[in-house]
Amino acid sequence: MQGFVNSDALATTISSQKATFYSRSRSALWTKGETSKNFINVHDIYLDCDRDSIIYLGKPDGPTCHTGSETCYYTSVPDLLENKQVDGNKLALTTLYSLETIISERKAELALPQIGKPSWTKRLLLDHDLLCLKIREEADELCRTLEDNEDQARTADEMGDVLYHAMVLMAVKGVKIEEVLEVLRKRFFQSGIEEKRSRG
Repeated sequence: MQGFVNSDALATTISSQKATFYSRSRSALWTKGETSKNFINVHDIYLDCDRDSIIYLGKPDGPTCHTGSETCYYTSVPDLLENKQVDGNKLALTTLYSLETIISERKAELALPQIGKPSWTKRLLLDHDLLCLKIREEADELCRTLEDNEDQARTADEMGDVLYHAMVLMAVKGVKIEEVLEVLRKRFFQSGIEEKRSRG
């Protein structure tokens, strides 16, 4: 979402760790979620290079948009120009979230065989032995790019294969990429050695 802030709104966000903005129409501060309870729990704040724009990085307690959509940015300009109906569930996605969405669509198509076309993703979703075999195979190929001193492009290519196949497994298990990212975010503030010790 986008909002306006002044120094008091920023100070309140820093102290409360809740995304707070400044309403120009009411000349007052407001905290996202104070009515809906869909607070945004801020864990970091960044300024842009000109220091005239701020981004709050945080985890929302619920939908961010007042329409109930996960984000306020769900209207595609190309779709609008083609007079396509706006879909509140269509989100502006980064690469990993886009991949997750495509895999989820293939998984949904399995329940309706007449929809969609044959795909490698569907085959992996149905054949768990093949999926695990491919993950092990791709991980080994990734390691070989280091062992055999292959170039960076080859490493990136193999890492892409590992990520893709791992995300198919996540879809099988019902795990969202956000859950994995949350695990990684928590580890930012903990030594890797300490984290491994805590696993027992």
